Amino acid sequence: MSYLPWALLALATYSVVPPLMSVATTGSTAIPSNVATLMTNFVLVVLSALVVVVNREDPLGYIGHPKAIYVLIAGVCVTVGILAYYRALSLGPVSVVSPIFGMFLVLSSAIGFAFLNESLTARKLLGIGLGLVAIYLVSVE
Repeated sequence: MSYLPWALLALATYSVVPPLMSVATTGSTAIPSNVATLMTNFVLVVLSALVVVVNREDPLGYIGHPKAIYVLIAGVCVTVGILAYYRALSLGPVSVVSPIFGMFLVLSSAIGFAFLNESLTARKLLGIGLGLVAIYLVSVE
């Protein structure tokens, strides 16, 4: 389960993004959400490039890779998703926007079950159902 520490680190760090973006993109001195997206993703690109260099990886060697199209499509989806998410955070409360955005976990799980042949157990189904209930309860005003 070497993925677990990484998943927990992702949880911990990404959990502070919505409150920070809400503060940055609201009020009289707000940064426009599209500019905030550009700024945060610029940091993402710079730090990702640093990690690639430190790990001595060759990103250009993967441009023609047969699976590169999946990465490129994912990049478009990330762009649209983050632009929309940051816009929603600039317009609505974190306590409502984040749980709705968090539904991607349920949808991603469903895609994994339906198209990637991942096992669907009663426990996983119950967890997804409870997640849906929790998100509904938190996001309905």
